[in-house]
Amino acid sequence: MINETFPVPLGPARAEIVVVNSRFIASLDYVETVDEARSFMASIRREFSDATHNVPAFIVGGGNSSTEFCSDDGEPSGTSGRPLLSVLRGSGLGNVAVVVTRYFGGTLLGTGGLVKAYSEAGKKVLEQTDRALLTELTTLRIELPYAHFDGLRMILPRFKASIASEVFTESVRIEVDVPSDEVARFLSTLADLSSGVARTISLGSRTARLAL
Repeated sequence: MINETFPVPLGPARAEIVVVNSRFIASLDYVETVDEARSFMASIRREFSDATHNVPAFIVGGGNSSTEFCSDDGEPSGTSGRPLLSVLRGSGLGNVAVVVTRYFGGTLLGTGGLVKAYSEAGKKVLEQTDRALLTELTTLRIELPYAHFDGLRMILPRFKASIASEVFTESVRIEVDVPSDEVARFLSTLADLSSGVARTISLGSRTARLAL
């Protein structure tokens, strides 16, 4: 499981710019591993197989631990991949992959023009990207009397917790996803709320994205 939280893309995004008749299509997505990043890059190459270049960059991980990659994909060295990776670094996002597809428009842009174009394409798609916080969630199964159910629902937003499932029988049995670093405080508050009668079981933890 992760040791720290960091911002990531909530989902895929795409943006396009035109520079002196060359089209630059930036495609972005959330990835969790280097293999996922490479699969994403390959899918964009297949989608735009007739393009002049498909320039990739990715950051897998985030915070204090990450793996980075970029390539110029046939553009002059240092004019595309590295500027694109620099834009990703500046965004603060982790677990992010971008491919900027170029359809040559017939006019050479020069070194400076290419750096600017690929950077602007990367910035444009990041502007279209919804963000999330990558965090560890613990699922708790809670059983409590009906009299305390409304109170439980009211405290959930305080902990960025959410109900995953509900079963109503002689009592209320629900499953709640709680950020792992908030579990102890949540359980303490729940005990106070229910005067200690709520019963809880941890069903395990997982990594998830919480929309910002």
